[in-house]
Amino acid sequence: MNCGLCIGYQGMKHDLKKQGFRRSYCPGCLPRGENCKHMRQHCELLAQGLVRWCFECAAFPCRRLKDLDRRYRTKYHMSMLDNLRYIQQHGAEAFLGQQAAEWRCPNCGETICCHVGLCLSCDLDRFRQNRKYRWGER
Repeated sequence: MNCGLCIGYQGMKHDLKKQGFRRSYCPGCLPRGENCKHMRQHCELLAQGLVRWCFECAAFPCRRLKDLDRRYRTKYHMSMLDNLRYIQQHGAEAFLGQQAAEWRCPNCGETICCHVGLCLSCDLDRFRQNRKYRWGER
């Protein structure tokens, strides 16, 4: 996952706690030079640092990753599997460039949060009115 799209990462960036939101912050795994914390609790190879990316594993894509991908496709309009395949083919730097363009807010140019489907720079009032907001709700 692109850490920059995550509500935990963006919450830290926009300091949502100071704005009255109760959110856990996350500085991101790869930005800190760590392997994926979300998947490593389910994958011994990631936990031991034997692979950095899931696509380096002979079992790619595993059942756990397929389940995560299905949930993210349905709820958050993104695919972990497509992301990993893109990184595998084009590299992480190209992936981040592609993501920056795809998830750019048309109003202000900041990054849209994949978990709520809002730009936390210019849509924060909408999010404040409904803190359980999800993609396209009114």
